[in-house]
This record gives sequence, structure tokens and C-alpha cells, in this order.
Amino acid sequence: MKTAARSIPFAPVALAATLLVAFLVLFAPLSASAHDTLVASSPTADSTVETLPAEITLTFSEKLITGDGATELVVTDASGASVVNGPATVDGAIVTQPLVAGGAAGEYHVVWKIVSSDGHPTSGEFSFTVTTSTLTAPTTEPSPTPSATAAQTADAVDTQAADPADSSGDAVGFWVLGIVGVLVLAAVVILVLSRRGNRSTTGSDDLSAR
Repeated sequence: MKTAARSIPFAPVALAATLLVAFLVLFAPLSASAHDTLVASSPTADSTVETLPAEITLTFSEKLITGDGATELVVTDASGASVVNGPATVDGAIVTQPLVAGGAAGEYHVVWKIVSSDGHPTSGEFSFTVTTSTLTAPTTEPSPTPSATAAQTADAVDTQAADPADSSGDAVGFWVLGIVGVLVLAAVVILVLSRRGNRSTTGSDDLSAR
């Protein structure tokens, strides 16, 4: 007796094939075009360094796409002030960001944005800590001590007080000389007049005697 061959239903096979094709279409491109990732940095994330480095370097998993605005790095200190010194440069998969010379101690925050090799933008952030400040203190002139200031003020007051005294002394001397001069002149006039009077009297006596 012959046994009839059992046939596999077509609907389940077609459904399985459709799901397999859909999986390949949807997930294969994603795995082939995964975004580039940050694989290393200097300083490293959450690390502690003695002083602020001259630059920060980021290394990614693939060569980055360059262009205007494609790569940006923002580095700020604990007060929120920027410490970058010029634009970042890209060399293949390595990004270098120069920093200012000298920085305060404290936590620094790094925010980066790049364009992956698949053309999609990628961003991230991390922090590191500086233990020693390398800021240069501004040079200021030493302020005068209170005693020196008081002495200078006293000297100025003495000088100002001495000037009127000198002026009044000069005025008094001028008036004294003037009075003496007038008295001398008056004495001379009186002497001259008295001599003339004596001469007149003598002449009158002579005429009377004749």
C-alpha cells in the first residue's frame, strides 16, 4: 500500500522567508553604517591631572568627515569660562584641540561634536580635574602703609600752613620798611624847614641891627 507524501503548507514558509528578508533589509545596513565612537582621549574621562595640558586629543574608531562646522570642541573650567585656544584640527580619526596657557585648579568639562564616517553627527562629553593652578598673578604696585600716608598728609598740611605765615611775614616787613621810610623822609623835611627858619630869623636880626 502506498503512503501519500505529506505536503508542507505554503503559508508558514512564505511568512518565514518574508521575515528573514525584512531582517536583512532593516538590520544589515545599520550594522554596516554604525556611528563612529570615541575610543580614547587625553586627558581621559574622569581622570585627574596636575596642570592644565596644552591640548586635548580625542581618538575615534573611524576616520572622520571634515569641513566647516563638522568638528567642534568646547572646553570650560569650573567657572564656565572657555579655555580653548583656536579651532580644533582633524587628522584622520584624531581630533586635537589647543588650550590656553595656564589654567586654574578645578574640574574641566569637555563637550565634543563630530561627523562620523557614515555622515551622521555624533556628540558626547566628559570631565577631568586639574589639581594645580598655573595662572599668573597680576603684578600690582604695593599700597602705601597708613603711617606713611599720614606722614605725607601731615607734611602737606605743614607746608600749606607755612606758606601763609611766610606771606604775612613778607607783608609785615614791607609795611615796616614803608613806615620807616616815611618817618625818615618826614625827619629830613622837618630838618630842612627848621634850618630855613633859622636862616630867616638870622637875616631879620641883621637888618634890625643896621
